[in-house]
Amino acid sequence: MSNTVNCDAFRHDRTWVVRAAEHGVYGHGRTLKRAGEDVEQGLALIGVTAPITITVRMPELEKLRAAEAAYDAALREAVQELTLRQTTVRDTVLATGASTAQVKSLRAVNAKDGGPARHSKRDLMVGGRTCVIHCAEDPETASSLSGQRHVHPEM
Repeated sequence: MSNTVNCDAFRHDRTWVVRAAEHGVYGHGRTLKRAGEDVEQGLALIGVTAPITITVRMPELEKLRAAEAAYDAALREAVQELTLRQTTVRDTVLATGASTAQVKSLRAVNAKDGGPARHSKRDLMVGGRTCVIHCAEDPETASSLSGQRHVHPEM
């Protein structure tokens, strides 16, 4: 059993209806909070005491969630690309309009995941084959190396 019970909510006239489908429990109330409390009471009657998560289902909110997901993906890509171009955190914040905390968090996730760095034959080499800058001009030789100083694979 999961740690939380996922519930869907919808509006019916002036009342919120909340459904915990996996347990067959419904609740209602004038506010989402009250409807959620009603579901928690119903779950307690069948021995389920896990916290609930309520997701309101309506077309406008689904559009909003899709737009937020698209924005998050675009922001991740923009921060990743700016990082590859050795842009400072401050410049990345100014360029994207994201907060410093968001940019630092996305940079950390990209570094942890080994974010896709792109390299080409035109990379500046030191000591034979150690990359010191990153470029994305040559899609034919793009690779998914660390984005840090590294040794290029044979080309």
